[in-house]
Amino acid sequence: MKVAVIGATGMVGRVMLQVLKEQNFPITTLILVASEKSVGNKIEFGGLEFEVVGLQTAVELRPDIAIFSAGGETSLNWAPKFAEVGTVVIDNSSAWRMDPTKKLIVPEINGAQLTIEDKIIANPNCSTIQLVMVLAPLHKRFGIKRVVVSTYQSITGTGVKAVEQMENERTGISGEMAYKYPIDKNCIPQCDVFEENGYTKEEMKLTNETKKILDPAIFVTATAVRVPVVGGHSEAVNIEFENDFTLDEVRQLLHETTGITLQDNQDTYTYPMPKYAQGKDDVFVGRIRRDESQANTLNLWIVADNLRKGAATNAVQIAKIVEKLLA
Repeated sequence: MKVAVIGATGMVGRVMLQVLKEQNFPITTLILVASEKSVGNKIEFGGLEFEVVGLQTAVELRPDIAIFSAGGETSLNWAPKFAEVGTVVIDNSSAWRMDPTKKLIVPEINGAQLTIEDKIIANPNCSTIQLVMVLAPLHKRFGIKRVVVSTYQSITGTGVKAVEQMENERTGISGEMAYKYPIDKNCIPQCDVFEENGYTKEEMKLTNETKKILDPAIFVTATAVRVPVVGGHSEAVNIEFENDFTLDEVRQLLHETTGITLQDNQDTYTYPMPKYAQGKDDVFVGRIRRDESQANTLNLWIVADNLRKGAATNAVQIAKIVEKLLA
């Protein structure tokens, strides 16, 4: 496969390359793409050095697959140009997610929906992916009515400037601020920009993308918080079902679900934490307990590495499906 990675020099782009290598994706030609200021730079992959090229050069090379992780504006402008020359685009931005003509894919849930006709495929938001991975089997079994989710999101979701800000604060160095406030020893109850309804863009992504992937009839409400953590995103989730359940049923169902690791034993203090999810592809779930204030309602805690399953790993999983479709 001739594969292009757009945004190859960014935080997600570098993890994308790492995951492609780990999963032995069948790359015959690798095209690394970044902004004009990075063109000509060299990046190592598989023991070889590759020179970064610009977007127009990449289009002219007609890759089979182009994985985008370079922001919504780049995706809106360039994904159609790649699609026009026959490339299948897997886009990690929010540009195409809610487009009714584009599929929003988490392979374990709805990967079978993809066809040879899909030329632009949307990768969901990182916090959405780990949420729906847990919700999907539960919805199928018990029927979800409403979800209340509070996220505790890693600074890596913002990017390298946020990591540098926290490192600067911890060492007492003045530097560029990715956030309006200090992040070290702090929680910032704002991920992305505010919308007219008072929610942030991130909170509305969680709401709208969950409904598109699983079921438009599910009610979803979210609060997204940025925390001084590097390893991954965490979510406290309250789920109201149509039908009753037992905790044993829930645990067994999640334990049997591909891509989920159950960590739920209060006797041994076993529960998911971002420090230990970092670098792993699974979604981790624990603190499973009944909401005693309301019937048919469950509380649980979800953690995942937002750069891997929340972005790069999910995109590579989609690429594997595309590879089989193109074969």
